[in-house]
Amino acid sequence: MEAIWRPCLSPNGICTRKSGRPFHQNVHLAVGSRSTRFASSRAAAAAASGSEFDVVVVGTGIIGLTIANRFLTSSDLSVAVVDSRVPCSGATGAGQGYIWMGHKKPGSELWQLAMRSKRLWEELAETIRDQGSDPLHVLGWKRTGSLLVGRSSEELESLKERVVSLKNAGLRAEYLRGNSLRSEEPALGEVGGAALVLDDCQLDAHLTVEFILKGNRSFGLQGRYAEFFNDPVVSLCRSESSGEVEGVQTSGNILKARRAVVVAAGAWSRALMRSLLTGSNSMLDIPVKPRKGHLLIIENFNKLQLNHGVMEVGYIDHQIATQAPGSSASEPPEHEQSFSSISMTATIDMFGNLVLGSSRQFTGFNTEVDQSIVNLIWRRAREFFPVLKGSPLDLCGNKSIRIGLRPYMDGGKPIISNIPGLPTVFLATGHEGGGLCMALGTAEMVCDMVLGNPGKVDWAPFSVQERYLRLLHVAELYKWKFRNMK
Repeated sequence: MEAIWRPCLSPNGICTRKSGRPFHQNVHLAVGSRSTRFASSRAAAAAASGSEFDVVVVGTGIIGLTIANRFLTSSDLSVAVVDSRVPCSGATGAGQGYIWMGHKKPGSELWQLAMRSKRLWEELAETIRDQGSDPLHVLGWKRTGSLLVGRSSEELESLKERVVSLKNAGLRAEYLRGNSLRSEEPALGEVGGAALVLDDCQLDAHLTVEFILKGNRSFGLQGRYAEFFNDPVVSLCRSESSGEVEGVQTSGNILKARRAVVVAAGAWSRALMRSLLTGSNSMLDIPVKPRKGHLLIIENFNKLQLNHGVMEVGYIDHQIATQAPGSSASEPPEHEQSFSSISMTATIDMFGNLVLGSSRQFTGFNTEVDQSIVNLIWRRAREFFPVLKGSPLDLCGNKSIRIGLRPYMDGGKPIISNIPGLPTVFLATGHEGGGLCMALGTAEMVCDMVLGNPGKVDWAPFSVQERYLRLLHVAELYKWKFRNMK
């Protein structure tokens, strides 16, 4: 187990391996090895046949990598993935690993996608088990169940209603209080009640990405897969005769795409799309914003043991941010007023580390550690777990901070869609804190769109056309009226 990465903090604030190697360093990985993570772009690209592919995926977070994997495993198409950095250097690598339904609303537009994706994750874990491996060691997969806890009378009533709703949707859920709650989670203090969802799971993002990369790279031997890391995309390549998008140009390569270009660049998708659409007739501006989050990790913290993943019910309310007065969805992130919220979340990862969260802030693309936020996370956790009250944070042993920029969309729904006027360009972004949970369902949806297959999930709620085309027409109308008033 010594080769498995565990988070620690270097003096410059960069997450590193135990060996001290910077986590974002580009390292060659021999297929099948678990001692290192990510191959160099040159070595990986050499396995592919040239620079022409069927699909080019921009972004190598969990969304981009699973989209690539879906094309490779469910079709005979060739795929290239390209990123300005390396896998797990964004929101994916900073996440807590929830594959949870307990905090989602049955019947909502997200529910069907999340349920489909969770089912695919469960099938993957079962396949790994059938092949003689333990999904805990391969993915960090644990069926811990989730506890959504409340303290006020209003929160308890909402939890009771949630349990009924989850049961009606087919989930195994229970409302717990008093002795039954203390029996399930002895470490909890005086909370009024909780919703227990027995089949909620968690995984380790780094192990999962490593597993997906290993699978993708196995297709490189067939000339069907290549990856280009630390190679930012700078423009779309278009046909001189038809104007159709034919691929992307990066800082070092031209990657042709016969069937599709998929942009899955997380919080950077808006700026990237703006850059790629410069000079085109498209007015499309997808208002995805970076939403900063801190997680506090305390290694081998034996004072607190948890049987389940735990989350306060207030987390749900803080998922959807309130717009600052006078702001609009179209304002760039750097003009957004900073808005902070802290909600208690607590899990034990596969290494026995205590993982505490979480914060939400609009601070543009700032990824510096804010110690005041870390202190608030610790203070909030102490309100729910009495054993922490006698443990000052500075005496808690080895600690690290994960910081990620969640791709936030107003309304909480991602965009998974082709782009109007650019039939070969697709966008998959805006999953906020649910990228890991919804990754496999998103990948299946994108693949079905490109291949022309019927969808397993209704695409309409996630389409650009449904959500933004009407707004674009209204904006054009106002511009026309304004010009004619002069």
